[in-house]
Amino acid sequence: MTDTAPRPTLEAVAARAGVSRATVSRVVNGGDGVREPLVERVRRAVEELGYVPNQAARSLVTRRHDAVAVVVAEPETRVFADPFFALQLRGISKELTAHDNQLVLLLTEGRDDHARVGRYLAGGHVDGALVFSLHLDDPLPGLIQRAGVPTVFGGRPGWSDGTTGVVYVDSDNRGGARDAVRYLVGLGRTRVAHITGPLDQTSAADRLEGYRDVVGGTGPDLVVPGDFTPGGGERAMRELLDRCPDLDAVFAANDLTASGALRVLREHGRRVPEDVAVIGFDDMLPVAEQTDPPLTTVRQDIEEMGRLMARLLLRGPDDGGLRDGGGGEGTRVTGEGGTQVAGEAGARLAGATAPAGVVLPTTLVRRASA
Repeated sequence: MTDTAPRPTLEAVAARAGVSRATVSRVVNGGDGVREPLVERVRRAVEELGYVPNQAARSLVTRRHDAVAVVVAEPETRVFADPFFALQLRGISKELTAHDNQLVLLLTEGRDDHARVGRYLAGGHVDGALVFSLHLDDPLPGLIQRAGVPTVFGGRPGWSDGTTGVVYVDSDNRGGARDAVRYLVGLGRTRVAHITGPLDQTSAADRLEGYRDVVGGTGPDLVVPGDFTPGGGERAMRELLDRCPDLDAVFAANDLTASGALRVLREHGRRVPEDVAVIGFDDMLPVAEQTDPPLTTVRQDIEEMGRLMARLLLRGPDDGGLRDGGGGEGTRVTGEGGTQVAGEAGARLAGATAPAGVVLPTTLVRRASA
């Protein structure tokens, strides 16, 4: 066992800088009222001594923890198997790191976990929360509102528990689905099927509506439920082939679902795209570029969604952010479907007031499957 050097103290920094302890405390904790020459002396002393502020003591002064909870309303087996979550967490992590904030990851398996997350957020351990992959019956929105924690949600809100002032970031799921199905129809496909995601999530419900916008009154035999997983795509594709063996196109609710559908089509001797054209949603490159054939899909910028969620949460009160306001009563920019699609992500954040909803555009990416 080796001895460790004593941790530099606030008093040691004050002695090195030739100032009072109170002056060092104000500089370290971001306080005002210290002349610039003294600020520079303190910063130089901090660097020379390798002083690291005590976070607990600093929180008492600043009432900030420099930590943000990221709440994913899914079990860990789903979170760590689906590249969607890795991309969104990467975007969040990059933005939090750039602002010297820590990410605290909280996952929910069931009702006991919901209560645990609610207690943690209400306990004042973090400055805010980023929450995504919610289901319609999820109690988390109500728990978070009661905890009084500034929050940004990933995905259009779909719950009806009285929660108000919701700030969220989403993609144009309905418009992207319309683009995909219109493309398939433009190829001359007349029996276009859809494998949905879990319809208790607004992203899946919106993609189903986008499909219906184009195909109109297509019979229910061409719509089969899925769950955003490859296994769900396989099960749904087998059911579709049993119901409608003459189908000639499939719009899958996400890339993982499409990958499962492609495997089943290959097992049944269906050529893609000659016999059946397939389009996914997400454009997750580890999936879309490695399917056989490479997947035509609707691209949403998943990493950018995470980054914007974090940016909206971290913006200071002078920028209309959520850090001190908490209520999230921003300016709602309305358009088709209730919220206008952002043509440019940065432009959506340029004003002084944070919008209630930021909806990013989607793009159809053409590859070999359609």
